[in-house]
Amino acid sequence: MKIELKNYDIAEHLNSEKEIQMYLNEILKEDDPALVLSALGDIARAKNMTQLAKEVGMTREGLYKALSGKGNPTFSTTLKIIKALGLQIELHTA
Repeated sequence: MKIELKNYDIAEHLNSEKEIQMYLNEILKEDDPALVLSALGDIARAKNMTQLAKEVGMTREGLYKALSGKGNPTFSTTLKIIKALGLQIELHTA
């Protein structure tokens, strides 16, 4: 008997704002900028990458690259992406 495993895509499971918030908050605990960008990419795919690219003023391919975890978008671009995703950054003392 052969068992086939399906690739798990977190973007398929981010169906509510609460799930997105919990996911991103857990990722932020890792203190890994590449992982945070990759998570933003997961959220973007869950929402609508094409529409997000238009809102941010990038090509869809450029946005995929920036959020791949291997990209290196500017802080300004990252803030635009966060805003376009309907997210906001809130800081607290540790």
